[in-house]
Amino acid sequence: MDLIILTVLVCLHVTLVTVICNPGPLEDVVIDRYDIPKICPREVQTEDFIRYHFNGTFSADGKKFDSSHDRGKAFISQVGLGRLITGMDRGLLSMCVNERRRITIPPHLAYGSIGTGGVIPPDAVLLYDILLLDIWNTQDKVQIRTLSKPASCNRTTVASDFVRYHYNGTLLSGAAFGSSHSKNSTYDTYLGQGDLIKGMEEGLLGMCVGERRIIIVPPFLAYGETGQGTQVPPQATLVFQVLLVDVFNPKDDLVVEVKEVPEGCIRRTVTGDYIRYHYNGTFQDGTAFDSSYKRNSTYNTYIGKGYVIQGMDKALHGLCIGEKRKITIPPHMAYGQEGVGDLIPSSAVLVFHIHVIDFHNPEDPVDIKSTYKPQDCKVTSEVDDLIQYRYNCSMMDGTLLYSSDHYDSPSITTLGANKVILGLEKGLSGMCVGERREVVVPPHWGHGENGAGGVPRSAVLFFELELVELQKGVPEGYMFVWLGDSPNPLFPAMDLNGDKEVPLEEFSAFIMLQVEEGKGRLLPGFDADSIIKDMFNNQDRNEDGKIVEYELKLKVDDESEQVKRDEL
Repeated sequence: MDLIILTVLVCLHVTLVTVICNPGPLEDVVIDRYDIPKICPREVQTEDFIRYHFNGTFSADGKKFDSSHDRGKAFISQVGLGRLITGMDRGLLSMCVNERRRITIPPHLAYGSIGTGGVIPPDAVLLYDILLLDIWNTQDKVQIRTLSKPASCNRTTVASDFVRYHYNGTLLSGAAFGSSHSKNSTYDTYLGQGDLIKGMEEGLLGMCVGERRIIIVPPFLAYGETGQGTQVPPQATLVFQVLLVDVFNPKDDLVVEVKEVPEGCIRRTVTGDYIRYHYNGTFQDGTAFDSSYKRNSTYNTYIGKGYVIQGMDKALHGLCIGEKRKITIPPHMAYGQEGVGDLIPSSAVLVFHIHVIDFHNPEDPVDIKSTYKPQDCKVTSEVDDLIQYRYNCSMMDGTLLYSSDHYDSPSITTLGANKVILGLEKGLSGMCVGERREVVVPPHWGHGENGAGGVPRSAVLFFELELVELQKGVPEGYMFVWLGDSPNPLFPAMDLNGDKEVPLEEFSAFIMLQVEEGKGRLLPGFDADSIIKDMFNNQDRNEDGKIVEYELKLKVDDESEQVKRDEL
């Protein structure tokens, strides 16, 4: 609305003479808008309620006769209905919040020729300095302005939801009265239960997590005539800038969103399984609170035994190795109203992005799958055999841990000698030369709960195996075994030249002949000459460099020997 100023001061300037023109009596109010805000979304109209500060002085001498500042509280009134002097009713029209104006009111629009109460003398011209603080109308509604909204919004707030939000609260003039940010804590409450002022209840409905809004609440939908403490004066319009952080309903259940499932999933998790998984944990607004990746260690637990929060325990069922899921857990299935110290706030919805690395059951056997087997497979590996094999050892997510390809030659071991983990021992047993296998070794058949150099705790291992060479072995504690019946009598067969004594050379020739003819077998993996010499020394009781028949009999008949070194 254009301002109407009916009195104009005209000054005439004549050469060498200055004439000052004295104005006559004022016919209407004079308005000086000396401080106007750049943004003025609303101007005072007839029937509006306003709240303002003023200083009142006499135009004649500048003497103060009244001041809301001196009273310590703003003045509240309705405009245009005769509740104010006529000049003030007119002078306040079209004013903006935070505007400052000076209103000059002639006597006939103020207290006239009578004055009032001994304070305002007759025919006084009054001067008011006004600062407008607030405007509202009984027809006003809650105003909602959306500042930003997330790209995806799966649900919006409804009555009976529990919400967590941050806010900055100001009066319409911009004066702050409260902030959750300054307390470093969200404001948490149920909607629709009367726990909030009516305007805020209305303003929070239909919001998405992550949405920002400005909510303007008129006084009669806020704290009304009483105000709130020292921060919110009576009849104050409130402006809230709100960020919705979290929302859930007491009836909410777990929400599981499958992100990725690997091909060939033949088994899924059940109660009693032990699982290892990585996770990122955030609140609904995306704020991170924990991550296993940052610790460079999986989270390991049993499923269905109450070792994790109820929602996670439920969500870990039916998973495949390698599967990725997004899990949203309401507070009553997480940490509830208590939260966890400074880490998890009270009544927080938790969002987990999980990646299953592996799982097993304490009853799981070693899983062996033959991927290639030669047609001619008559001899297979067994205890005491010396074998050469190639292998790749990986985690179940494909992370390679070890490989025989990293070395110049295949790995060598004697089955049954406790040189490799039990699961690998089992996987290498019963193989043909050239056979290839895939072997899954659960931790109780592997490195257990403690892990081992490079192998994480409780890790399931995946082996790709190929048997390269097989040398049939001899039982533990033996250096030579007969593959059939030994010669009987033995000594004449050993005495190749029939001179009744067997030196080392003749003993060695006899043993090597048995091996060549397939009648006996030496301990594999060791130098044959060294083994034969040990065997010879065991028989040469008197250490004279030759074996005679009685020494051989003594050796065979000696029942005091607890561990036999040969079967001669």
